[in-house]
Amino acid sequence: MRIYQAINKVPGGMMVVPLFIGMLINTFIPNALKIGGFTQALTNVGYPTILGMYLFTVGTKMTLRAAPAMLKRGFGILLAKVGIAVILALGVSHLFHGNLLGLTTLAVLAAMSDTNGGMFLALTSTFGNKDDAGTYVVQSVETGPCLTMLVLVGAGLAVIPWLTMVSVIAPIFAGALLGNLDKETRDFFGSHEPLIVPFMAFTLGQGINLKAVTTAGLPGILLGVAVVVITGLVCIIADRLLGGSGIAGAAASSTAGNAAGTPQAVALADPSFAAIAPMATIQVAASVIVTALLTPVLTAYIARRVKKKLQGFVPVENPLNYSPEEPIDRPQATVNL
Repeated sequence: MRIYQAINKVPGGMMVVPLFIGMLINTFIPNALKIGGFTQALTNVGYPTILGMYLFTVGTKMTLRAAPAMLKRGFGILLAKVGIAVILALGVSHLFHGNLLGLTTLAVLAAMSDTNGGMFLALTSTFGNKDDAGTYVVQSVETGPCLTMLVLVGAGLAVIPWLTMVSVIAPIFAGALLGNLDKETRDFFGSHEPLIVPFMAFTLGQGINLKAVTTAGLPGILLGVAVVVITGLVCIIADRLLGGSGIAGAAASSTAGNAAGTPQAVALADPSFAAIAPMATIQVAASVIVTALLTPVLTAYIARRVKKKLQGFVPVENPLNYSPEEPIDRPQATVNL
């Protein structure tokens, strides 16, 4: 049986499939794993521990060594994506009392502010160049619930004790410190990040009841489309304004699979979000799938436009137009290009 291949055929499969398995168990046989010991540790009881492990591994991949141009474009795309996410989330909160077409402030902020890094690197490697791919060094700051918590606290939408915020940042900081001090440490932990994701997703699903979130499907699809269209547009503009082709900006128009864990992480820090966290999780998970399908289409479209603009441009490599085998018995000309 090719289970692994089947799971990977699902967009964000290693996050989405275990998440839904956990939700199914919690919905229909909620006490199946609550038998104590190591087994019960794989329920939502163990979610904070596994999330901490994940944040540490993510931190190890945050390096400070990058070309200035990559850093500039990376920061530009990061600010564009997070900026539009914050604006829309605050709009939902203040203009629509925290609920727009079934979408909550938490779901909008979590889905729109976190880019699927694996997809970004795959798309920029396929359609762009190493400079496009290198912009993710900065964008990796989006990963995890930390940024969402900072925005919610800064906007006055959440009350999270400062020590709780430190507890979220500490694993990321520790990982980043070790990763920058030692490349082998960074490579080891960074390469094992995918191993943690399915366990994190499964334990997260153990805290969600499908019966309570059956209305989240359509809003989640709409959220995914909005992520691609809105964040894609602003990121493409930011990329182009900073000297890029727009390919990296288009590749950033997705929702990361780990973003599905952000609502529950926020709810752990501020219990006032506990009631909406399950629905927000489903909506963000739906956005993961939708953007996994649409972001490659948008990136390929932008790449085609870039290629079309470059057609007809032939770089002048031999301005004197002579054959290398032809003897040159005349003074060498100076050509100003």
